[in-house]
Amino acid sequence: MKLKLLPLALIAATFFSCSSSDDTNNVDDTESSEEQNTNCSEIENYVFIEKDGLISVEFENAVFTDNWTQKNDGNNVSGKGYMVWEGDQYLGKPGEGLATYSIKITNPGTYRFMWKSAVKKGDSGSDHNDTWLRFADADDFFGKKEGSTVYPNDTGKTPNPEGSSKDGWFKVYRSGNDLDFKWQASTSDNDSHPIFVTFNNAGTYTMEVSARSSGHAIDKFVLFEESIKQSDATADDVKSSEITCKN
Repeated sequence: MKLKLLPLALIAATFFSCSSSDDTNNVDDTESSEEQNTNCSEIENYVFIEKDGLISVEFENAVFTDNWTQKNDGNNVSGKGYMVWEGDQYLGKPGEGLATYSIKITNPGTYRFMWKSAVKKGDSGSDHNDTWLRFADADDFFGKKEGSTVYPNDTGKTPNPEGSSKDGWFKVYRSGNDLDFKWQASTSDNDSHPIFVTFNNAGTYTMEVSARSSGHAIDKFVLFEESIKQSDATADDVKSSEITCKN
């Protein structure tokens, strides 16, 4: 009788040993996958994750063409520095010097857009002070102030902004003669409208930036729900959004 039970015991021991080994391998694979997903090494695969109605991104975290130059002079910049366009001006031709950002929205709604930028050429706050911006796959993209809303040209929506706009792109500018970095982003010449973007569903969207004025430098940008105060969204101690990788 003992001789008959022994093989059964060995079979049972072997079975549980194999099951335990398989479970361990599955856990290791999951942990490895999660680790890779939160340590994205290729900048072109970055996806910036919105959390609690806020996205905060260092502008240099994208792939840029040659005429975008990264610099880090001055004390009023964050991250690894800022990007400044040093190529030709494209005042009526958006899409040149293109850079893109993938943004994952977990809380659908309307977000205000702002960036922290400076004028690095000349001494006038009304020149070399703007860059093109587009959210082509968002549900809405508009400039809004009390009593007035404007939409980019060529989107089928009106009214459109004063000054340049084309193919769904807004000219986004900063104003004032304080040329150093500050948080401001407006559209419509001499009739400034803050910028807003609406995402009706959770998902990943694309933000596009292209060169317009040479000497316009950008350090950082944020998107924040209207329930969040501007001062909180743009505070110096706000952490950058978590980065994951495209699948």
